[in-house]
Amino acid sequence: AGRNSCALVSPHFKLNLRESLIMHLITVVAAATCATRRLSGPGADTCVDEQDALALLQLRGMSERSGAVSELEEGMESMMSVGLYRQNAHTKQPHKTAYFGRVSVGTPPQSFSVVFDTGSGNLVLPSTDCDSTACQIHRRYNPLKSSSSVDIDADGTPVDAGADRDQITITFGTGEITGVLLQDKVCVGSLCTSGRFIAATEESDAPFASFSFDGVLGLALTQMAQSPEFSFMQRIAEQKVLRKPQFSVFLSDDERESEITFGGAKTGKYLGEMVWAEVSRPSGYWQVEISDMAIDNQVVPGLCKNCQVAVDTGTSELAGPSAVMEELQKRVNVKEDCSNLHELPRLGFVLKGQILNLDPVDYVDKEDGPPASCSNAFMTLDVPPPNGPLFVFGDPFLRKFYTVYDSAERRVGFAVAKHQDMTQEKAETMLVAVSNKWTE
Repeated sequence: AGRNSCALVSPHFKLNLRESLIMHLITVVAAATCATRRLSGPGADTCVDEQDALALLQLRGMSERSGAVSELEEGMESMMSVGLYRQNAHTKQPHKTAYFGRVSVGTPPQSFSVVFDTGSGNLVLPSTDCDSTACQIHRRYNPLKSSSSVDIDADGTPVDAGADRDQITITFGTGEITGVLLQDKVCVGSLCTSGRFIAATEESDAPFASFSFDGVLGLALTQMAQSPEFSFMQRIAEQKVLRKPQFSVFLSDDERESEITFGGAKTGKYLGEMVWAEVSRPSGYWQVEISDMAIDNQVVPGLCKNCQVAVDTGTSELAGPSAVMEELQKRVNVKEDCSNLHELPRLGFVLKGQILNLDPVDYVDKEDGPPASCSNAFMTLDVPPPNGPLFVFGDPFLRKFYTVYDSAERRVGFAVAKHQDMTQEKAETMLVAVSNKWTE
C-alpha cells in the first residue's frame, strides 16, 4: 500500500492524517491512520511517512501579519468574506507563497493566524500546555482563559478535571505533533459555532519552529475531519446561517484583494462562466478528475488521461506525476538560461469539455541572477491508483482561477479570476472549449 506505513498501537479511535502536509495524499492510498492513547496509559502511537514528505511540508512557510479583515457583504447577511494576507517564503522562487487569515477561539476570543486549508479537515492550534520551542514562538490557545472551553475525549464526552483523556500523536517525516481534544467557540469573522479542535501539547522543532503561522483551519470535506463536529463548514452549514453551504477562494498577488468567502461565490471576483466538476473520490479531499492535458489548446492524448487533481489552498506549489513532468519538460523544453521564456506555450488541464490554461509565468520558476535561470515549477508527486496519478493545484493555479467549494453537491467550481489586469478578452483565452477535433 504505497511507501507509507502506520502502526496502530493501543487503538481507541482513528484520525485521518493530513494536517498541513500534502504528502498525506499518499496516506489515503496507504489507508494510513494513527490511533490515540491514554495520557496515563502505556504505549506510543507511530505513523511514519517517507522522509521526503518534509520537503513538501517546508513549502508551507509563512509569516504572520496582524489585522486580517473580515466583513459582512452589504445586503447579503448570509455571505461573509475574510481578508487573506500573502507572504512570500524566504526563497528566490516566486511560487513559494502562503495565504492566511484570522480565527478566534474561546470566550473572550483568542486570536490566531491560520491557513484556510482545503487539504485538511480539523482546526489545529498550539496550546499553552505545550512548552516546545515550536509552540512558544506562536500564539497559544489557553483553555483556562476561556469560560466556554471543555476538555473532551475523542467521542466528545466531557473529561473531568484531572481524569485520563485521549491524546493524539501525529508523526510524519521528521516532525511530530501530540495534542488533546477540546470543544469551544470558534469564529471566522462573524461566523461562530461551538466545535471541536485539536490543541497541540508538544511539537517537534523540526520543521514547526521554522513556521510563523499559528495553526491550520481544515476546510476539506467532512470525511477528512476527525468527526463531523470537528468540521467547521459542517457545523456552520447545520446552523443554516449561510446563503449556500459553499465557500470560495480568491487569491491575488495584491494581498489587499485576497479573500475567502463563506456562503457562495462573488460574481465580481471572476469572469465568464463557472465550470463545475464533481468530487471524484470519497477520500475527503476536494479532488476532481481531468480528462487529459493540453499544450497551447491542443489536447495531447494520453499525457495524463483521467488523472486526479486535488485542489489545495494550503499548498504553495504545483505538483504532478513524475512521468508526466518528464514528458512535459521534453515537450515544453524550459531552457535553463531562460532564453526561450517568451516562446513557451500555455499548459492546460481538460475538465468538463473546457481547457483551464496556465501561462508560462505560472509554471516556470525564474531566478534573476545574475545569471538568470529558469526551471519547471512543478514538483513531482507520485500517487498510485486508485487515487492517482495525481496533480495538486496549489497557489499558482488558484491565483489564476477563482474556485468554489460546494459541500452539499460535492463539487468544485472553476472560473477565471478577475484581477486588475485580467480583461474579458484575455479571460476567454484562459478558459476555452475543447476543439471539436478531440472529445472527452
